[in-house]
Amino acid sequence: MRTTTRLGVATAALAVTAIALTGCAAGSSGDTASSAPAKAASGPAIDLSDVCPATVVVQTDWNPEGEHGHLYEMLGPNPSIDASGKTVTGDLYANGKSTGVKLEIRAGGPAIGYTKVASQMYQDKDITLGYMSTDEQVQFSGNLPTTAVFAENDSSPMSIMWDPKTYPDVDSIEDLGKALEENGGVVRYFNGAAYMTYLEQSGILPKKVLDGSYDGTPAKFVSAGGKDAQQGFATAEPYIYQNQVAAWGKKVAYKPVSSTGWNPYPEAMSVRTGDLSKLEPCLQKLVPVMQQADVDYLKAPEATNDLITQLVQQYNNGWTYDSKVGAFAASQMVKLGLAKDTDGYIGSMDEQRMQDFIDKAKPVFAGTGDVKSDLKPSDLFTNEFLDKSIGLGN
Repeated sequence: MRTTTRLGVATAALAVTAIALTGCAAGSSGDTASSAPAKAASGPAIDLSDVCPATVVVQTDWNPEGEHGHLYEMLGPNPSIDASGKTVTGDLYANGKSTGVKLEIRAGGPAIGYTKVASQMYQDKDITLGYMSTDEQVQFSGNLPTTAVFAENDSSPMSIMWDPKTYPDVDSIEDLGKALEENGGVVRYFNGAAYMTYLEQSGILPKKVLDGSYDGTPAKFVSAGGKDAQQGFATAEPYIYQNQVAAWGKKVAYKPVSSTGWNPYPEAMSVRTGDLSKLEPCLQKLVPVMQQADVDYLKAPEATNDLITQLVQQYNNGWTYDSKVGAFAASQMVKLGLAKDTDGYIGSMDEQRMQDFIDKAKPVFAGTGDVKSDLKPSDLFTNEFLDKSIGLGN
């Protein structure tokens, strides 16, 4: 989840301030964004005012970044930025026109004290939708149940990276584990990561190579001179370490954790399960808007990435991000198939894949979470609101 894993890029950026991605500029509550995504006027007007809340509130799991591009794509011109509250609010746009309601996007992670999104959603009922990954949905399915209605990405960018010159023959995470064991190296990660428990339990990585001391900075990876591996995001670290970490300044190899079988849907737009019926009229109209915004962002991310960069600068909480990293993220999401048309359209989730993940996740969360005893895929998601005509190929 972002509250533990995405922290790495934030603090890594702090450690390399001489090559920071952007300068941080303090903003004040009520500031207006100087730029916003260009809204091409195409397609009919969509009115959400009669079925959705006057303000659709979305709780994200981290600071603004390219993986959230589909969400910021929906903001109309001149959104209002609350730098102290780490939120941005504007007209919710579709097809280049206002839908008659507002969209408020709340930053997560440090902005909410690293509170889990599910907890935040149940503490604050003003939140309409929140970013929930399947692993967290499973973990908190007993007391904090959520239902995903749209998966903007099909797979997570969470990866393990290594130096290809030190380990030229490694082509999988399992191969990497063997190579690290032979060479006395470790894979460094944030302690408590659920995926790492799975990799250990399944025998993909031997326990002796696991090092939960990752603190988010590049220092240990760099000083190891290629001997060690490290967690990272396929949408960020490969670019950052080659281009913006001067002490490394070369390519890294990486494999997504999803390649091992631990394959949750990341950051799926989700509602409190008990509110699903009440929100159904809204979701029938809103979910296709989110699908189209995702397609629009991935095809032309530049303006939205500029807005994301501006938000990061004004929020000024140590996270650094610029449009170059955003462009890399958008490109990688398509190139690696993280975002793709599944079943011919974007945003759908698969029942058998959900069941397989539940089977893998239950042992991982045994005794550590609140997993519903009879949990089934239909408890976690629905595809009923998706428009099958909206996709990257359409």
